[in-house]
Amino acid sequence: DKSLVVRFLTRRFIWEYDPTLESTYRHQVNIDDEAVSMEILDTAGQEDLLQREGHVRWGDGFVIVYDITDRGSFDEVVPLKNFLDEIKKPKNVTLILVGNKADLEHSRKVSTEEGEKLATELACAFYECSACTGEGSINEAFHELCREVRRRKMIQGKTRRRSSTTHVKQAINKMLTKISS
Repeated sequence: DKSLVVRFLTRRFIWEYDPTLESTYRHQVNIDDEAVSMEILDTAGQEDLLQREGHVRWGDGFVIVYDITDRGSFDEVVPLKNFLDEIKKPKNVTLILVGNKADLEHSRKVSTEEGEKLATELACAFYECSACTGEGSINEAFHELCREVRRRKMIQGKTRRRSSTTHVKQAINKMLTKISS
């Protein structure tokens, strides 16, 4: 959602924008006393399947946004998550779930509890916010996604290092076995 990304980057709400335009933003931020460079691709949702697959392969983490006043947008979350999983397998997809338009409580069609329950099922963080008013934790949502991407990269790096160390040990053991026999 372009308005959510712009709110995160500029602390402002844009009333008029072309929702069919895809945009890439670069942003530097300090998270937990560490400088983080973000590259945010705001897909317009207009891309074909091939483009969409490319976007998914490109991304380290994903923000899935639904509109709390639109049940249909909420119903699209699981199929979108399944699509992400399919493209990213065997890795688990790093994502957060965001219910936007929290300022429109009077028009709410998706309860906070439903969003929380779905986030639990998807094993991801959940936030509700309003790009329009800035209420909620827009910054915290993006920061938490960065933290989760960082955690997963560290875990993958450790397992990768460990497995390459294991391969070296196995090779040395084979060489020693050949030398001693």
